[in-house]
Amino acid sequence: MKDVFCRIIAGEIPCTKVYEDDDVLAILDISQVTKGHTLVMPKAHYEHMLSCPADLLGKVMAVARRIGQAEVEVLGAQGVNILTNVGEAAGQSVPHFHVHVIPRYTSSEGGFLLEMKQQDTSGYDLPRLAHDISKAID
Repeated sequence: MKDVFCRIIAGEIPCTKVYEDDDVLAILDISQVTKGHTLVMPKAHYEHMLSCPADLLGKVMAVARRIGQAEVEVLGAQGVNILTNVGEAAGQSVPHFHVHVIPRYTSSEGGFLLEMKQQDTSGYDLPRLAHDISKAID
């Protein structure tokens, strides 16, 4: 069964297109977090960012950047969140790689704030942790 984004890409579900080329589609999110909230995705199916080939990932991010710039210029956004979620534990609700481009305004208009909560790292061996991650990088 196709996910909702595959169905949108196939033209089976209508959408409001912001950008389209041979590899990438950008649409307005039907659940606007803020005015202009856009989803950017590859047309080819990849479950999440970690499974997407690097060249296509670069194309998706380049489009996200251009959309963010346009939102600042045209919508008057004072900032932009550009983010993706990988896996259900990280909040990914559709198993198709996509990037959220969410314009941010200083007004009280909707949205969210990503809060980073510092952990007690006294039990972490940070040099060992860095070493283990570094060894796994291709």
